[in-house]
Amino acid sequence: MAKPDLPSPIPHLPILIAGPTAIGKSEIALRLAEQLGGEIVSADSMQVYRGLDIGTAKPAPDDRARVPHHLIDIRNLSESFDAAQFARLAHRTVAEIQSRGRVPVLCGGTGLYFRAFLEGVGEAPPADPGLRAELEAAPLEQLLAELRERDPAAYEKIDRKNPRRVVRAIEVIRLTGQPFSTQQSRWGETPGESEARSSRCDDRTAQRAVPANPNFFCFVRQPEDLHARINTRVDTMFRRGLVEETRELLKHGLAENKTAMQAIGYRQVVEHLKGERSLKETIELVKIRTRQFAKRQLTWFRRQKNLEWIELKPEGPLEEITADLLRRFQE
Repeated sequence: MAKPDLPSPIPHLPILIAGPTAIGKSEIALRLAEQLGGEIVSADSMQVYRGLDIGTAKPAPDDRARVPHHLIDIRNLSESFDAAQFARLAHRTVAEIQSRGRVPVLCGGTGLYFRAFLEGVGEAPPADPGLRAELEAAPLEQLLAELRERDPAAYEKIDRKNPRRVVRAIEVIRLTGQPFSTQQSRWGETPGESEARSSRCDDRTAQRAVPANPNFFCFVRQPEDLHARINTRVDTMFRRGLVEETRELLKHGLAENKTAMQAIGYRQVVEHLKGERSLKETIELVKIRTRQFAKRQLTWFRRQKNLEWIELKPEGPLEEITADLLRRFQE
């Protein structure tokens, strides 16, 4: 006698855990995934690279044994990685996790990756190796002048201290003949608008939006609390061997990877190894740069409309936050 067809289980909506560096999101995501029977998908643009371990606060082997982690250690330093690749791989990974009846938990601090996952990526052309090399060799001031002339709107909004983003903006303008800002404007669409547009895209896996109103949480702390946590984390990284790790990575192409060299900590240690500053000065500089980076992350997430803010207290154990989130999902 044939078995009756049973309805497929309803896939669990992804849970999105975001926030600035050192806020405590990774521990909460780990506890949450463990309690819910979930798997973690890293939304960190630097943890994708093999070897960038200490400086990116990559999950420890014990934590990765407790809960499966995805999109970590998937690229060599000689390879590039961007938001479009992340969106494609993240959607595929989430679908695989859901097919196992488990809960996908996206966790990280790269805001652009979350937006690419939720809203899809724009229609900007892929990188052109020849043009990219030409632009990367040009002075940043020259590139900014061109951007100001050809796309004032992008010039006003872009992080002018980030050569990688300035190069990409100029690259898109030259390849398409259109302002970069008009192509980026689609990031501001609602998930429904993005989904409708994505239905016309060839790569629907990379472009589609997740269902509306996902479980999207962003953690925040009072500045003095976050700064203290950042200082502790940086001190711990150097004690664990960040200088030695960087020295070894230089042998495997760290300096040639423009994306990886944007990772705070590695760039400053490379400068230290060149004799530009003492170790003590380097440690203090990394703390400063990390605090500045955390502020930029918070500014980015505050512009998003579809997330819920949760403040973490210095005296509040993370177990309580995890328990509160668990109650929400179980209800």
